Amino acid sequence: MLLVDTDDACRLIVDDQQEGVLTPTHPGKVEVELGEHLVQCFVDDHPDIIWRKIIEVKDSAQVAVTVELKTIHMQNGGQTPNPSAPESPQSQQPPEPQPQASQPPEPSSQPPDSPDSQGSPSEPPQAQAEPYDKALFRKPIPSADLVFLHGFAGVPAGEIIRDKQFRKLLHSVLPDCIFHYGRDMPLDQAIDTVLTNSNLPVEIRDGRYVLVSGHSGPYSLGRGFIWIDMQDGIALGGFYFHPTNGEPTPTVNIFSRQVVKQESLRLSQLPPAFAEDLSEWSRQSAVQPVVTRYFITGSNEKILLEHDEDFCAPTDGTIAPSQDVCEQMNADAADIDVNAAYYLEQTNHATNATAYMIVGQDQIAWIAVRDQTCRVGPDPLRCHVLMTRDRTHLIIHRRPIAHTRL
Repeated sequence: MLLVDTDDACRLIVDDQQEGVLTPTHPGKVEVELGEHLVQCFVDDHPDIIWRKIIEVKDSAQVAVTVELKTIHMQNGGQTPNPSAPESPQSQQPPEPQPQASQPPEPSSQPPDSPDSQGSPSEPPQAQAEPYDKALFRKPIPSADLVFLHGFAGVPAGEIIRDKQFRKLLHSVLPDCIFHYGRDMPLDQAIDTVLTNSNLPVEIRDGRYVLVSGHSGPYSLGRGFIWIDMQDGIALGGFYFHPTNGEPTPTVNIFSRQVVKQESLRLSQLPPAFAEDLSEWSRQSAVQPVVTRYFITGSNEKILLEHDEDFCAPTDGTIAPSQDVCEQMNADAADIDVNAAYYLEQTNHATNATAYMIVGQDQIAWIAVRDQTCRVGPDPLRCHVLMTRDRTHLIIHRRPIAHTRL
């Protein structure tokens, strides 16, 4: 049982189900099962101001939840919204400046990037970027074992893929899993199909970053690459194609045997140099920047590789598209991620899943709530992205549920 209290009138949503309007004098009670639940509350006339939190219910005891809308609104420089009261003309005028003695500004009680400030609606609509951590990659390859790669600079990828030393190196890169590319096959065999006849030259950037790529997949527009950082001993690969088995399509599958147990990953958690080269490889390979992305780990699980780029503020040196275009790209990326997370849950993260995706009643109900919530307000797309990101994270972290086709 959740007991939800609020400091201002708002409409309560628990796990995408509307639970009515709360007021400071009329809190709400919601029956829930054990586990994690997404709790949201918003003011009807101000849907861009949303309080949200994931609440875990561990036993049958009642869990108290306090919605702090006033705090959120004050963080954005406004007064607490009161839909029934018209704004007075005086409140629309900026205050007259007052003379002040020259004093250093008081230190903020909260750093600008603290976790409490990240939930404010003033933040960008993208997923919060996480810093790259080399510790994510286990058993780095010794630099001495990678020196031989310098001798292949400019050589066609089809030649290096036949080199015995490089084949041995691939064992450190490729998860030992079954991959579905037209049919079930080992992942190393799928990579062979796109690299064996490739005439694309092996590229070495800045004396350390190696890219071996090919576009010669026999079907479904298959193409792929192997990427190696010779200095840090980190290796990843990628495989792009258009599945026809009912899953989201097209897809980019990034993989590395060096990354083990993870629930999900974001692009910002991978090496920045890899993200730069992935962007350039995508451009040269005609792979759209907004596409379903998975990561296959050394534990032989397929997980979500979430978009946390802001397409309105690219960091890879490219020029951002117009504001309306880049904002739509952000919304499309959020939609793609929630669909991919939903599919991965249905297929139990299998690396060779071939099931048709089921759009269950829970997802249909959530889409209706999101669209209704975001239909009004000053920034519907931003609302759409925020609610979709929250749904993605709920799916990733919740206990798997049974899905039935309608």
